[in-house]
Amino acid sequence: MPGGIGRAYATGSRPVRVPSPRTVLELLKPITWFAPMWAFGCGVVSAGGPSWSSLPVALLGVLLAGPLVCGMSQAVNDWFDRHVDAINEPDRPIPSGRIPGRWGLGIALVWTALSLAVAAALGAFVFWAAVLGVAIAWAYSAPPMRLKRDGWLSATACAACYEGLPWVTGAAIIAGGAPDARIFALAGLYSIGAIGIMTLNDFKSVEGDRRMGIRSLPVQLGTDAAGRLACVVMAAPQLVVIALLLAWGRPIHAAIVGLLLAAQSALMLRLLADPRGRAPWYNATGTSLYVLGMLASAFAVAPLVAGAAS
Repeated sequence: MPGGIGRAYATGSRPVRVPSPRTVLELLKPITWFAPMWAFGCGVVSAGGPSWSSLPVALLGVLLAGPLVCGMSQAVNDWFDRHVDAINEPDRPIPSGRIPGRWGLGIALVWTALSLAVAAALGAFVFWAAVLGVAIAWAYSAPPMRLKRDGWLSATACAACYEGLPWVTGAAIIAGGAPDARIFALAGLYSIGAIGIMTLNDFKSVEGDRRMGIRSLPVQLGTDAAGRLACVVMAAPQLVVIALLLAWGRPIHAAIVGLLLAAQSALMLRLLADPRGRAPWYNATGTSLYVLGMLASAFAVAPLVAGAAS
């Protein structure tokens, strides 16, 4: 159907427009699912990895972290950001009219309920972690809280939901409850570093954010200062991770994270020459190295956690 509308059903004298499945999938933004799914996988690895018996549960957890909770957060955000998107990205499903009427809100609500139902099937710890993630997602976008109006709050909330929370949830599924303190430490540190990633992600919408009163960090600090802040915030927690891995007797993994950080630092120098123009480039290069360090850290801690549990 033209414009991405799947069908029009007659209800009385007015047709009811229904968005196509392809447009609904676009609203849920599959490209954004990678980060929480990767963090969830790091959590699974850090807790020792799945056995054959726990593999189906782990795969269901991946579905929860990505298509469900993350997809839900994208639908919520796009519904409450539809006026900003009309300025920044008018071709998105809601401002373009391909998701008509209040369908965007309805999809967000259905995905919220589905996420919590799946989480409940995975145990109490996972359920309450999902409740926290869902609450943050709605508070991030929806009034009256609308955390995204302040760059510090929005970047912190996104970093926690994209990195720390799925990491801990993945570990909890394997551990059968609250994971080891070292897993919490790694998840927390990589969440702090992800605040820098989220700051760079806000560069693409600076003009619309200014016009709509959204005080993202690039709006508050200016793009040059926000770029420098992002680099420091990404690098500092990784230095702490390296120190912890050395303290835990994992020098090879510490060296791997150190080499990845050195490569990121070289890319940061190029980023800082033009933060606004090169933010997407860095998110495709430096951020990839960052998440590889997450995985190396997860492998480092796995035998320590297994030894403590035995």
